[in-house]
Amino acid sequence: MRATASLERAELHVIVDFTVVPVGVGISLSEYVAACERILQNSGLTYELHANGTNVEGEWEDVFAAIRRCHETLHTMGVPRIHTDIKLGTRVDRPQSMADKLASVRAKQK
Repeated sequence: MRATASLERAELHVIVDFTVVPVGVGISLSEYVAACERILQNSGLTYELHANGTNVEGEWEDVFAAIRRCHETLHTMGVPRIHTDIKLGTRVDRPQSMADKLASVRAKQK
């Protein structure tokens, strides 16, 4: 499959690693992380919380809509400012999930 052929589709699968940092609310941020995790749980997207953020995968619009909902929700909770770091990857030559990427590395560890 040529990459340009895949780009003709209306949807684009993305894997995102993002970290939301509420600013101006004190030291403990777990309440806000939990609020974002509930949003992801209700989104139907595949996600995984880790020590420094969250990995999430799905169609581009769905993933970024969920991140937007995180921002909207935290602002509603009284957070005056939010800084979010996002790393993302797309692939159009073949389907690939977060689980596929982990399995590939683990298979090479044996």
